[in-house]
This record gives sequence, structure tokens and C-alpha cells, in this order.
Amino acid sequence: MHIIMVLCLVVYTVLLFAVMRMTSKKANNETYFVGNRKSPWFIVAYGMIGASLSGVTLLSVPGDVYKTQFTYYGIVIGYLLGYAVIALVLLPLYYKLQLTSIYAYLGQRFGRYSHKTGSFFFIISRMLGSALRMYLVIFVLQEFVFSYWHIPLWATSVVFIVIILLYTFKGGIKTIVWTDTLQTTFLLLALVLMIIYIPRDLHCTLGNMWDKMSSMGYTKMFNTNWHDSNFFLKQIVSGMFITITMTGLDQDMMQKNLSCKNLPSSQRNMFSFSAILLVINILFLILGGMLCVYATEKGIDMSAMQTDRIFPTIAFDYLPPVAGITFVLGLIAAGYSSADGTLTSLTTVICIDFLDMEKMQKTQEEKIRIRRWIHVGISLLFLLIILFFSNFHNDALIRIIFNVASYTYGPLLGLFSFGLFTKRTLKYEHLTPFIAILSPILCFILNKYSAVWFHGYQFGFELLLVNGFLTFVGLWAISSPKQQD
Repeated sequence: MHIIMVLCLVVYTVLLFAVMRMTSKKANNETYFVGNRKSPWFIVAYGMIGASLSGVTLLSVPGDVYKTQFTYYGIVIGYLLGYAVIALVLLPLYYKLQLTSIYAYLGQRFGRYSHKTGSFFFIISRMLGSALRMYLVIFVLQEFVFSYWHIPLWATSVVFIVIILLYTFKGGIKTIVWTDTLQTTFLLLALVLMIIYIPRDLHCTLGNMWDKMSSMGYTKMFNTNWHDSNFFLKQIVSGMFITITMTGLDQDMMQKNLSCKNLPSSQRNMFSFSAILLVINILFLILGGMLCVYATEKGIDMSAMQTDRIFPTIAFDYLPPVAGITFVLGLIAAGYSSADGTLTSLTTVICIDFLDMEKMQKTQEEKIRIRRWIHVGISLLFLLIILFFSNFHNDALIRIIFNVASYTYGPLLGLFSFGLFTKRTLKYEHLTPFIAILSPILCFILNKYSAVWFHGYQFGFELLLVNGFLTFVGLWAISSPKQQD
């Protein structure tokens, strides 16, 4: 069984390198950064499904149903609203300015300090978020597959990072647009097949499974307790702004959209992709409810188990071997999609925003050489962060990721909002980095003492809004009305 799973990893990796070979011919920096702006919108839309879901969705969303039922779907509804804002507000701006790095907008709107601040917070946000996603995949494969041969976690991590480094090294975003389609296919295949396997193993129909989930209370979708962090209005608003920040203000996700040939193509990609996500996320929640029913009927004690381990434990230890193989294929696909775009987007931000590569007085070959060294350096840093996280895995990782995002993406939300919705200029623009750092610190204090200060109120993911608002207020304080020409 373990050998079959490793063979799945090898075959899947070979497929990725085959795609890399086809997409990286005659690749240059424009290919790497924006795919020569020739990516078909429908390919980008389909591939972004896998990039958005990742291993965290595959493991944490179904596993978290045990504790939070279907309340996560409030966030998904918010996603739809957020994608509409991205398509109608942000994408027109990015295409109008012909941006390679979206943070160049902050430089044009405010100045150098704002530009660097936005880029820096993206680097921190994406590096931490993607490393957490990648770690979760490695953790599960390590626990259920590679530990059988006593292979240490660090060795598993090195192998995965080296593979991702190699297949993104030359073609960059052009390769990723196409490998994402492969990853989406295997991820969705794993989802659908597991929904089929579980009822079959319990000898019941999908309708019977739904009735059992409902009777056990797992299908509860809307929490009406406004004090609770899972209150449904908080979830919807938070989901909207999580999407705006973690997709619309995120170079990784936007770089794929900007590789489309024009704005209408990119908008079609965004609208179709967001509609599909509504369906897919409800399927993940249904899968989570099925896992809870299965565990109850098989006498599996989920209370003593980390929520991220519920799905793999059932897939490997209780379901037929074919289910475990299916799960591994989906997990491998999710793992690669968690990191490949990150390596490319971080390399892009450092090359464009910090090194200003477009204006370098160097040959094309020299620029490519610099870009490749940066790509390798980011891969090493990514590996170190994954190994560091391995000591702190103690909760549903999707909530940890969103909590981290509340602190790191908040300043980006404030910066872009101030630029888009005011006409003021930053009189003391050099203070922007200090405001962007102070806002998350104040949010941390608010979050820590909110129950005491606000009569039991607990912040959920809406802390992101508070963070963005504090940044916005700080920028207003150092700004002045725009002078008329």
C-alpha cells in the first residue's frame, strides 16, 4: 500500500515535469512574470480552483465540521461578494496601469515607502500562509506514508520543495497556469470519489447520509449568536474581505489573472471561478459531515483527535485501500498547488518591486540569472519556515491561516482602500511603514482583551477589517487634501 502511494507521487511528479517541458520552451522573464499575457481565461479559471482550495481545504474544512458544523459556508458566501469587487474594481485598475506587480500601484499613487511597505507585507503574508498550507500536506504524508520507512519530516520537506523549485524554475507563471489545471483535476477527483466511497462503505444512500448529518446537527449553516466568532454576518463580511485581500491584493493570485490577454478575459475568469467555488465548498462541507457520521457509526473517537487528522485517519485506516490512494493523489495535488505560485509571485515581487529589474541596465541573460538565484533563495526560506511550523501544529490550520491573514493582510487592505477611495496625498509618506506595523500590534491587543472590554464579544476573521481601518485612519492622519493643478 505504501509503495503504491509513493508510485502515485512519482507518476504525478512526472506529469508535472511533462507540462513544464511543454510550457517553458523559449521562456524569458516576461514568460516567467506574466506568461506573455497569453493565458486562456478558462484555463486560468479552472486552475485557480485548485490554487484557492489547497491542502488546507481538503483537510481542515471537512475536519472542522466536527466543531463548527457548516458555519464555514458563511465565509464562502462572502467570497462571492469579494470576487465581484475584484472583478469590477481591482482588475480594471491593474489592467489600466499594465502592472506586473500589483504593488506598483501604491508607488504610483503615494510613493516609494508605500510601494515597499505593500510588497513587504505581501511577502510576509504569502510566505507564512503558503508555508502553513504546504506544511499540512507534508505533515499528513509524513504521518501516514513516509514514516513507514522512518524517513524524517525534514527530508520529506526537502524533496517536495526541490520538485516545486525545478518545475517552476524556468517557465514561472506560464507553467503554473497549466500545472494548476492538473492539480485542480486531481483535487476534485479526490473530493467526488470520497463522497462516493463513504456512503458505500456504510451501505447507505446519499439521502440517508444527509438525514443522518442533519439529525446529528452537523448541517447547521448559520450561527445567530452575535457574540460568537462564527456569527453568520461576521462570517459573510469576513469572507468578502478575506477574498479581497487574500486574492485581490495578493500578487500570487492576481499574477495568474494578469496573464490573461485582456481585462474582459480576466473578468470572465473571475466570475466563472467564483461561481464554481460555491458548489465545491458545499461539497467539502458535505464530505466533512459524512466523515463525522462515519466516525460515529464506526466508534471512532474524534474528540481526542486534531481536526486536521480526522479525514486522513478515516481514509487510510478505515476505508478500502482505493480510498487511501485517491486521498493521496488529491493531497499531492493540493501540496504542489500550495507552493508553486508562491515561489513565482515572491520572486516577481522581489525582482520588480525591490530590485526594479525592469529598469536594470543589464542584458536579458543577466536578469534571468538574477531571477533564478532569487527563486532558489525563496525556496530555501520556504523550507525553513515549514520546518519551524512543524513544532506548532495544534488546531484546524485553516483558522490559523485566516487568523494570521487578519494581521498581515490588514495593512494592505488599508493602503489600497485609502488609495482607491480618497484623493488625498501622503504628506509624511515616510511614516507609512510605521503605521502598517502599528496597526496589527493594536489589533493583537484588541483581540486579546475583547471579551473583557466589549462584554464578551470575540473577534473572528472580521479582525482583518479592524486592522485595515486602523491603517486607513493612520494614513489619513499623515495625509493632506490633494492640491488642485
